[in-house]
Amino acid sequence: MNTYIYLSTCNTCMRILKELNLPEGTKLQDVKHEPISQAQLEALYAVTQSYEQLINKRSRVLQALNKAGKTLDEMGYKQLLETEYSCLKRPILHWENNFYLGNAKKTVAAMQQAVHG
Repeated sequence: MNTYIYLSTCNTCMRILKELNLPEGTKLQDVKHEPISQAQLEALYAVTQSYEQLINKRSRVLQALNKAGKTLDEMGYKQLLETEYSCLKRPILHWENNFYLGNAKKTVAAMQQAVHG
């Protein structure tokens, strides 16, 4: 199923959602209200081969950990992703077995291409 994973309180996610003009039937998953599942997390890991790449580096939680002098390994990043929805890099578009992560212009252009051809 085609899915757009986002955070409803994130202005960038909402702007990209409007720009994409997703077809009806696309599942919209707000991670604040419907956290990412273990299966989704594993599928994303299979693509990136790194939990660190799935982390939003600007997350307040991660910044607080960094200020406290804590460094995380792969399992630490995985645990953070499982417990803190705000730490997930977003938006994520899962479209026809492909994943598009983040809000870089190049990524958003690839999302547009995937959705509208």
